[in-house]
Amino acid sequence: MDETGVMLCMLGSVKVLVNKNNLRDYKGTGVKRTMITTIECISANDRSLLPMIIWPATTHRSNWTTFPTPGWHYACSKTSYTDSKINLEWLTRVFDPQTKGQTNQKPRVLICDDFGTHETLEVLEFCFANNIILCRLPSHTSHKLQPCDVKVFAPLKAAYRDKIKRLYQGGVNTIGKEHFTLLDKAFSKRNITSAWAATGLFPLSPDRVLRHTPKPPDQLSVPEPDNIRRDSILPDEVPQTPTTPVSAKAFISLHNLIKQDILDEKSVPRVQRRVQKLANAGQKAIAYCALLENQKQSLIKINNEAKVRRSTRAIVLGNANVISFEDLEVTRATRATKDAMKGKGKRGRKRKRAALDEGESHPSPEPEPEPEPEPKVARAAERARERTAKRNQRQHEHQGQSQC
Repeated sequence: MDETGVMLCMLGSVKVLVNKNNLRDYKGTGVKRTMITTIECISANDRSLLPMIIWPATTHRSNWTTFPTPGWHYACSKTSYTDSKINLEWLTRVFDPQTKGQTNQKPRVLICDDFGTHETLEVLEFCFANNIILCRLPSHTSHKLQPCDVKVFAPLKAAYRDKIKRLYQGGVNTIGKEHFTLLDKAFSKRNITSAWAATGLFPLSPDRVLRHTPKPPDQLSVPEPDNIRRDSILPDEVPQTPTTPVSAKAFISLHNLIKQDILDEKSVPRVQRRVQKLANAGQKAIAYCALLENQKQSLIKINNEAKVRRSTRAIVLGNANVISFEDLEVTRATRATKDAMKGKGKRGRKRKRAALDEGESHPSPEPEPEPEPEPKVARAAERARERTAKRNQRQHEHQGQSQC
């Protein structure tokens, strides 16, 4: 087993094709640099254990694991490096469960480097209780004797950089923790077998390492300078050839020239050169179409991934030191159930149209009849009506007399 750091948004040295008029039309290293640590383990029977990813954080976020990675474990560390607690968790959660069923009660040998967190008291007690033999490599020899360092980690980082390069070409400018997903190409059976063979550990062959170890010279010898002979090279006569067409008009023009010279026996070499240029133009067009098709498929894949990530909120799923992907899924489902039970809605007043629709869908009930007044109140109201009627009658009589 061994750990390695992977720099997010970090591209390696790659060769790309760009337009000669726009030499900067390619994305380089991103500004924000975040390193994560992955703990990997490979066995001599061509197996690789599921990894443990260490985030540089203090809590687990839901949008970091938007794609399924069953069996993976995730840890949090402020420095993104492993420590004694994380190493013990890896031993108990990853190594022991995934290797115990294949040993038939035989001892298991775990090879690691001389890092101090690999040999704590808790780790040694667990190894002793579970029949695990902890083997430590000598100092400054992991680059020669550690199979992960020799053959596995380089393809792992190359596969990740290739994925980041494709994301950049597809228009994704921000590379985050959620983009570090399955990279099975690095842990192929061929890479694992060659890693153990290159270190001379399985099959056991110490000469595989010792023969590449430099030996001190017996006596100091000064090499003689090489005799450099410079031959005069005469420039070859370069025949005049047409240029490769890059447009439809030039393509048709070259085709017409070929048809004109095809019947002339003296112009056979010239026709051959023009046919070659025509073939080159066809190859370029086919290659360009293939690149466009590849870019289209990459954009479709990136768009689908972006939809999933945008639909996932950054919710804190826990602050445990180490948690598995299955536990994250259970926590995410529990959180979604609680939110659904609460029935949280958006704050603020309803829109006028929504209020009208709601009023139409739920018509207002008929008004209830007013309750009858009490007897005393009814008599007082009756007397008031009688006085009002008498007053009105006197006013009408007075108006009639004045008119007469």
